[in-house]
Amino acid sequence: MNKQEKIKYWLEIADYDLETAKAMLVSKRFLYVGFMCHQTIEKTLKAYFSSKYDDVPPFTHNLKQLANKTEIYDLMPEDYKDIIDLLLPLNIEARYPTYKEQLLKSLSYAKCEEILKQTNELKQWIEKQL
Repeated sequence: MNKQEKIKYWLEIADYDLETAKAMLVSKRFLYVGFMCHQTIEKTLKAYFSSKYDDVPPFTHNLKQLANKTEIYDLMPEDYKDIIDLLLPLNIEARYPTYKEQLLKSLSYAKCEEILKQTNELKQWIEKQL
């Protein structure tokens, strides 16, 4: 795969994940709205990494670490850094059941709608940096 194909690959998966987050909002599966928003930004950052380096993106789900490795974090306005901080704990892949329950209680339709909006804004900003 050449560089452009790698970037396209990551962006297509990010788009798919964002659409999945929207579907999860409609079905009121709030935990998965957050998870898919996290995945959206993770994959968009991996697209950015692929645009900068001739290497495989780091195998991490930590958005802040990934943003720092791509050197885009320092370019981000503070409100986008805040979105990274908001999304970080929403990666539920290996969480304990009690943590999932606590997280779920903190999510509502309105909160998830806002998370989706902010995720889309950050995603678009990262894509403009490509």
